[in-house]
Amino acid sequence: MSSQQTPVGDDARIETRDQLVGVFERGSRPAADWRIGTEHEKFVYRTADHAAPSYDEPGGIRDLLKGMEDFGWDPVVEGDNVIALKGADGAISLEPAGQFELSGAPVATIHETCAESNRHLTQCREVGDRLGLGFLGLGFWPDKRRDELPMMPKGRYAIMRRHMPKVGGLGLDMMLRTCTIQTNLDYASEADMVKKFRVSLALQPLATALFANSPFTEGKPNGFKSFRSHIWTDTDPHRTGVLPFVFDDGFGFDRYVDYALDVPMYFVYRDGAYIDAAGLSFRDFLDGRLAPLYGEKPTVADWTDHLSTAFPEVRLKGYLEMRGADGGRWDRICALPALWVGLLYDGSALDAAWDMCRKWTHADHARLRDEVPALALAATSPNGGTLQDLAKEVLRIADAGLAARAHVNGAGDSEQGFLGPLHEIAASGLTNADRMLAAYHGRWGGDVSAVYAEDSY
Repeated sequence: MSSQQTPVGDDARIETRDQLVGVFERGSRPAADWRIGTEHEKFVYRTADHAAPSYDEPGGIRDLLKGMEDFGWDPVVEGDNVIALKGADGAISLEPAGQFELSGAPVATIHETCAESNRHLTQCREVGDRLGLGFLGLGFWPDKRRDELPMMPKGRYAIMRRHMPKVGGLGLDMMLRTCTIQTNLDYASEADMVKKFRVSLALQPLATALFANSPFTEGKPNGFKSFRSHIWTDTDPHRTGVLPFVFDDGFGFDRYVDYALDVPMYFVYRDGAYIDAAGLSFRDFLDGRLAPLYGEKPTVADWTDHLSTAFPEVRLKGYLEMRGADGGRWDRICALPALWVGLLYDGSALDAAWDMCRKWTHADHARLRDEVPALALAATSPNGGTLQDLAKEVLRIADAGLAARAHVNGAGDSEQGFLGPLHEIAASGLTNADRMLAAYHGRWGGDVSAVYAEDSY
């Protein structure tokens, strides 16, 4: 949610540790000012042959960005290329292989974030119809090899693509073949951040299970319900994972600073270009000993850039990012913020959610994270039973939290209605991955190309 938090003094040189902590402290805001940011990525394909379009080709990604300017979006340029757009509804950006992302503006209600997503998808469809492009809502490309995918002309992605194979076996798949839905939420204070971080991190595997939507690789079942989630377990151990220290006594802003400082760097942005710093230490940068910029100390903007290169299941950046969900259908885009707002933005709901998971051990968190990509709702709950059982209880708490917020739209509809798809999944135990696998073995006749007709926006 790139527009939610603009740190004070971006150009200021970092001289003290307090400046590092200050990025998180400035995120604290009263409950009346809490906002909701929704990000969602989708795969772009040519409707004629389902191929992924390149940036430069006629009717490709550059033309898609240009077409979106008709709706009032302003271009963001890197070198000679438009690589993003900014507007009233937030920002549109490109993931490495052209996955098209809306990082929505911070808004007050689920109704607003859902309306924002609806406007964006309507615009995508209108431009896509002109260009012969479609948009697919899954967590992983169901039929594309890595070598069939283009690379977008963004400097940071070239650095990441060189570095990823050195630190994990599936990092390039994360870059090129995944899509996600993400929700970004505020906190009132350091103590409030800690409680929300712990609840959301503990329950992130449940969100992964409910939104599991990536069971195919190169046209065949891959043995997972959320292969996208599995990919993160072999991407880069230095910047991914569950972060067990979040549950330890004394966790707060300062401890997260230590974690982020231990995450190896990717790049430094200077004068419109990305300088390769992959694998180097931000601690050395603080001391003026970063090899590419020896003698120079980082700015606050360098620190916030660095924070964006850590990829844990929940991330702190002056707000909290929920990162566990696969990309999915339109109603899933609205359901994810409804789940987390219901759990985290009402005090009674937050207390109830914490009571459910406060006794879980580090081993419980690790086991759940390991089981969910393959088993989804059939994974074992630390509270006994399955995640399907836990999901019903968690959704009951989220529903009560949304009811207590009492935000209704002009038609009198509550935010609770956006939980509908998740209630159905929890009741049946069937995720979208389960439904697609059943179709693959049944009416699709083993042909995953049917997904383009059934799961496009």
